[in-house]
Amino acid sequence: MAAWIDTHCHLDAPEFDADREAVRARARAAGVARLVLPAVAAAHFDTVRALAQAHDDVYALGIHPLYVAQATEADLQQLRHCLAAWRDDPRLVAVGEIGLDHFVPDADRGRQEHFYIAQLQIAREFNLPVLLHVRRSADALLKGLRRWPVRGGIVHAFNGSAAQAALFVERGFKLGFGGAMTHERALQIRRLAATLPAEALVLETDAPDIPPQWLYRTAAQRAAGATSRNEPAELPRIAETLAALRGWTLDEVAARTAANARAALPGLAC
Repeated sequence: MAAWIDTHCHLDAPEFDADREAVRARARAAGVARLVLPAVAAAHFDTVRALAQAHDDVYALGIHPLYVAQATEADLQQLRHCLAAWRDDPRLVAVGEIGLDHFVPDADRGRQEHFYIAQLQIAREFNLPVLLHVRRSADALLKGLRRWPVRGGIVHAFNGSAAQAALFVERGFKLGFGGAMTHERALQIRRLAATLPAEALVLETDAPDIPPQWLYRTAAQRAAGATSRNEPAELPRIAETLAALRGWTLDEVAARTAANARAALPGLAC
């Protein structure tokens, strides 16, 4: 069985509170050997670390752009403190999830920018790659990286243009593809998945979010009680879409994307 790496999974999310152990067991049974567990707030730092230790996974520490409204300067200091305290932990592989979200209309872009730049600086201080959140914000993220270059990383759930993709790749980043790629109407994402350099691609689920097409529910269905929780066990089936788009075998997809993930996050190789 192929060994898969899910480069972005929120196993600590409350959606998994009822059956977290079973979720991880299903993923392992499906061949998902390693999850990257990014924090989204300082309050989650201990949790993602504990989960990584419990399940032989890896973790990243950061403050998500949609959580900065509740964050303080003390949270940035906590990030720096935890990175220093755990710098010898082989399971700590990145700073993340950090970035900018220009999709949510009432989000404070100035505050997002402040925390983004501060966390780029912290990543530079500790010589760590970053996990980037991007929604309608690729150019702004690249602007920050030009001023504060870091040790590469992964652009999670990439959905920008081919030109933007090339600029991230030039800066040492891999681009994450997951459930959105399985939707037939996601023409731009599928085009990118099919045509970007093979060395640029990594796989992710973003579980419990971004469900693949077979799990998607409409707003009306969700209102009626239907659920669409994504799980890391879905990764091999998501990979089938990439295999079809690229003309690769599933084993090729597993080998290439796992190698790319380890290149982006060297701690994965430990």
